[in-house]
Amino acid sequence: MASLQVLLLGLCLALVHTGVQGKTFGRCELARTLRNKYHVDGWAGSTLGDWVCLTHAESSYQTNVTHKNTDKSIDYGIFQINNHYWCEDGKGGYNGCNVQCSDLLNPNIEASVMCAKIVMQKQGLKAWYGWQYKCRGKDVQVYIRGCF
Repeated sequence: MASLQVLLLGLCLALVHTGVQGKTFGRCELARTLRNKYHVDGWAGSTLGDWVCLTHAESSYQTNVTHKNTDKSIDYGIFQINNHYWCEDGKGGYNGCNVQCSDLLNPNIEASVMCAKIVMQKQGLKAWYGWQYKCRGKDVQVYIRGCF
């Protein structure tokens, strides 16, 4: 019986250690959340369409994705926020958002939105290559059409 308890405890710890379950937002669900809960429309000159297009380009609306860059830095979460400049993951860096990178993988996107607002305030949308290549100069309002 004791070995079964140890096995179950180990399994529970392994599940906790593997991290937070992610969420894939629907396009309109994300648009409504960003507008109604986080009031991003107009933030640092952006539009709600920019935000939704940005998340589509960077993560396909997924909260638990990471991407390793050629410079060995890692981008985290729905906005693909970089560990070298904006979050802490134990690898050093600046941590301009004063947040743990693992918090950016949470299905509750509050930490991600707050950090993205800081990034946007300091660097604008050009901070994200996904936005530059897939959203800049395009009709980003298509990303929110039919959502409200």
